[in-house]
Amino acid sequence: MTQPVNPHFPKHEHSDTNTGVTTILPRKNWDKFSSFAGYFTFNGAGEMTSSHWLHETGILSSPIVLTTTSAIGDAYRGILEYCYKHCRGEDGEMGLFILPCVAETFDGFLNDQSLFAVTPAHIMEGIERASSDPVAEGNTGGGTGMICHRFKGGTGSSSRTVRGFDLNGEETTYTVGVLVQANYGPAETLHIGGVPVGQIIQDENKTKEDLARTPRKDGSIIVVIATDCPLLPIQLQRLAKRATVGLSKVGGYGNNSSGDIFLAFSTGNKIPYHEMSMDGGNVVNPYEPGPMQVSMSDNDTVNGLFEAVGDATEEAIYNVLCMAESMTGYKGRHVDALDLDKVKRIVEPRLG
Repeated sequence: MTQPVNPHFPKHEHSDTNTGVTTILPRKNWDKFSSFAGYFTFNGAGEMTSSHWLHETGILSSPIVLTTTSAIGDAYRGILEYCYKHCRGEDGEMGLFILPCVAETFDGFLNDQSLFAVTPAHIMEGIERASSDPVAEGNTGGGTGMICHRFKGGTGSSSRTVRGFDLNGEETTYTVGVLVQANYGPAETLHIGGVPVGQIIQDENKTKEDLARTPRKDGSIIVVIATDCPLLPIQLQRLAKRATVGLSKVGGYGNNSSGDIFLAFSTGNKIPYHEMSMDGGNVVNPYEPGPMQVSMSDNDTVNGLFEAVGDATEEAIYNVLCMAESMTGYKGRHVDALDLDKVKRIVEPRLG
């Protein structure tokens, strides 16, 4: 679910508020079953809440919300408010243990951060309205006001299928899906299909004076990877690392001020919640170990998943750049979308 937040749109297209929220539910019944997860920090100038708990347990028990830097607190509260409204136990208290998962990138060039436009109500609406419909891309959701390689950035997605086997040895197909919130990188490092498109465009069209007026502060990129292949947390950490391959092929190098954080989760195992009570009436005794059966993929068979993550991450960033539209925002600042006709003219003869 992607929600742009602009109280003046569409009556007034240009506004100081150009931000939003992207909500991902790890599974439809996320409030009944957790998922194994792992994350990787390519460069840590950013924030993803619940990361300590993910590191400790490898378990994701929350919706994933991507938004702007100034909305971290409101998004965190919004997830909790939703749970208090919909996930109360018989004793009237919230029966599940949850540390909300919220990640951010900074959209302050096009969006006035001081307005704190995102509220807990937006987060609750995102959870309630989340669906399996195709992801809206470009200037939408948490990516509404983002910039990628000095062109208009935002939200993008892609997926791959990988042939494999199930527990019975029968042939099956697994899916790897990737969603990115792209807000990083200088123009000169942008590559498309190995072609240095950003540098060529810059050489053709930009004067030194023009370059001085473009935003120069590096941003960040959040990558969320989902798969139905059964993987353990340590395997999902390995999967998350492979997003780096796709990012680097487009021209992201994890620069110092960039928050490049990648999260991978699997729906291949259902980890049931055990309802907790403030009065001691817990379903399980935490002092009596209780084994639980889970499945995992053989480490010697996961190369196809690794390649799928790299490919889908690369394509998801391309989709950001192809779907985003030019925007004029805060203080009248303007960021152009990538000129796709120009990209075609540059790339085609070099790939032919």
